[in-house]
Amino acid sequence: MSQVEKRLEEMGIVLGTAPTPAAEYVPAKTVNNLVYTSGADCRINGKLMYEGKVGSDLTVAQGYEASRQVMVNLLSVLKGHIGDLDRVKQIVKLLGFVNSADGFTEQPYVINGASELLVQVFGEKGRHARSAISSNELPFNTPVEIEMIVELEE
Repeated sequence: MSQVEKRLEEMGIVLGTAPTPAAEYVPAKTVNNLVYTSGADCRINGKLMYEGKVGSDLTVAQGYEASRQVMVNLLSVLKGHIGDLDRVKQIVKLLGFVNSADGFTEQPYVINGASELLVQVFGEKGRHARSAISSNELPFNTPVEIEMIVELEE
């Protein structure tokens, strides 16, 4: 078991099998030493943990939890793609979309669920550039969708 997986286990997080894509795309693609993930949502065992818009259907705290679950799913994708999470040199960038109610402007606090988990798991290697974007709709009514770019050790 990798050091990263041990840290996750200590946090009570066990990575499952990467979710199957919902359409015609791959969950992750490596170019040179960068891995680009497709967008992921907050499913647990194939079911969204929350549905709806943050700011009307969901609180910021629920959005944060959804964002954290998205990152757990992305780490499952990454592990399935590269085999060993100890190969991660650094998390480069996150692009987070929040299914937002009209007038909702706290997207950064929602995406912090993913960002803070990465720092807890990877330490300084988990600090990353990030965008937190409002969306008026997201696929399957998920509250959060995130994609990331990861640099691998050579």
